[in-house]
Amino acid sequence: MTDQPGDRPEQRLPVRATPVEPVPVERLGAPPSVHRAGLTPERAAQVVRQSGSARWVAFLAVTLLSLFVVVYWFYETGLPWGGGGSRLASEVGAQQVTDVSRGYRLFQANCARCHGAEGQGGIGPVLNDQAKLLTHLSEAYLTNVLAVGGRYVCGDANSLMLAWKEPAGPLNYREIEELIAFLRAPSTLEYTVTDPATGAATTLKGWRDPTFQPAAGASPVPACWKDAFGGGGTPGPSAAPGTPSPSGAPGTPAPSEAPIGTTLKISAQGIAYDTATLEAPAGIPFAIVFTNNDAGIRHNVEIRDAFGASLFTGDIFSGIETRTYQVQALPAGTYTFVCTVHPNMVGTLTVK
Repeated sequence: MTDQPGDRPEQRLPVRATPVEPVPVERLGAPPSVHRAGLTPERAAQVVRQSGSARWVAFLAVTLLSLFVVVYWFYETGLPWGGGGSRLASEVGAQQVTDVSRGYRLFQANCARCHGAEGQGGIGPVLNDQAKLLTHLSEAYLTNVLAVGGRYVCGDANSLMLAWKEPAGPLNYREIEELIAFLRAPSTLEYTVTDPATGAATTLKGWRDPTFQPAAGASPVPACWKDAFGGGGTPGPSAAPGTPSPSGAPGTPAPSEAPIGTTLKISAQGIAYDTATLEAPAGIPFAIVFTNNDAGIRHNVEIRDAFGASLFTGDIFSGIETRTYQVQALPAGTYTFVCTVHPNMVGTLTVK
């Protein structure tokens, strides 16, 4: 087989590529006048005007905000040099009046039956005495008494006063604050209470006289004043400064100092009291001689008011034994006596 001309590589002729002309492409863009370096005088002047306007707006905003802060500050705290009232002070005063009026209702519902409607004392000690309000009945002291009961006063475990603050008592912390606000209210504070039955409004004043000062050489209020009971005297602010609330006619002993003239006898037999009725004199202490005839069974006597609150609780004992309970004076009324171990043992105590 014979090679033909051009079959060998060295015999091939070079092939020239035909040049391709580029096709022009349409381009989108800004005109050359836009691509100038720097700003035109017109644009520079516009930028300056806009910057100046923005600074003025910011200055006015800061000025108005500063004026608002200053005005609101004086609105909250009052004008300097006593030139105006403070909103904060007025709100505090309004809240104090609200607390005192609520405390008044709490006192009348829970405390008045022992301490008197005006704090003049009765079963419980006097509360409206100016010397006590000045030196003894502080907020901290009242808080402790209401938290743990009357045993805080003189360490008397048999005190008639129970704890009133939760969890041991029925009142929450806010009600305790309102009750103390009422007890500590100055005589310069006026508050209004409304009778829910008639709707009649009455304006009252606090008990504490802010100007009261004890007389020179006056005896300080003792730490234990459990025997300082009253007999229906007037509240402290209406009495002359330094004059305690009256407790009866001159020479008449206070109810707690009166001799015990009545002894009530009662016994337990077959997990029951032998009598369902007892009578005691009003206004003087009396004694209950209680005999437990149930061998090996524990009994006691507790006196409760119409609301179920304990006014006296005798110690619990068992076996054939007799105990004598000394009961403080009770106002006239009808009470219940029960055994705390066996609640089905119930009787009625009439005081008159």
